[in-house]
Amino acid sequence: MVKNHKMKDHGRDQGMTYLDRMAAMAEKQPENRIAAEAARLRAAAAACSIPDRCGPDIAPSPARGGFVLARQVELLPVGSDKVEAVHRGYGGRSAIRAADVFDAMLAAAARAKRPAPLTPGQIAIGRRYGHLVELLAADGTKLSSLEASFGSGAGRDWMDLRMEYTAELERMRLRLGDEPAMVLRRIRPSQRGRVLAPGERAPYIFTRRELIDGICLKGYSIKQVLALFSWQDNGRNAKAALEALSGALDAMIGYRSQKTS
Repeated sequence: MVKNHKMKDHGRDQGMTYLDRMAAMAEKQPENRIAAEAARLRAAAAACSIPDRCGPDIAPSPARGGFVLARQVELLPVGSDKVEAVHRGYGGRSAIRAADVFDAMLAAAARAKRPAPLTPGQIAIGRRYGHLVELLAADGTKLSSLEASFGSGAGRDWMDLRMEYTAELERMRLRLGDEPAMVLRRIRPSQRGRVLAPGERAPYIFTRRELIDGICLKGYSIKQVLALFSWQDNGRNAKAALEALSGALDAMIGYRSQKTS
């Protein structure tokens, strides 16, 4: 690039123009900042692009975060004793929904060619738990749109629905209890922890409620939950925490001794 000394001298007297500033930065750093910014924008646009099967009505948005495709499937009878899954999306298109920690678990298992770590029923109750907590925490704003979202065609009152959701959430938490996860208690204290830094707390047994809140509400992975309670991140502890999560979700469903996994 040929330096424009005349423009730079003029800029010292009357203020450097935008192009002068770009030229000065390019002299200090050889990389082309405009090209780098264009590449960053292209990468952001590619990361939030919507698959063609969803159609053009869903606008791409970098702030949306990760998402997964959601097909609207309806089971229709075929003959006398069979059913067929039929895609009922508008115009034959798929929808999207925000990805959560359970999607991440399933994706990680699929990449490693391992079976799914949780059953569909366990995942459904975990998502229901998070949805109820979020719903009950947000509706206290008493906004008209939120109040309308609680309404129904049956003419049910907003407070009736709130009491119903609160009772459902309390039933889940009563089934969980406040006792430590039994699977984790079987691991010796010497095998739970890691070398502690100054001021770091020693690992301790966390309850099923703490495990469920970390996974379903905060979106933590198993590794992050172990780190949160100062447990060593190894295969034994991760397997025990996943087994404890499976048992906790089964308890929320209502299973006692038997489990769905």
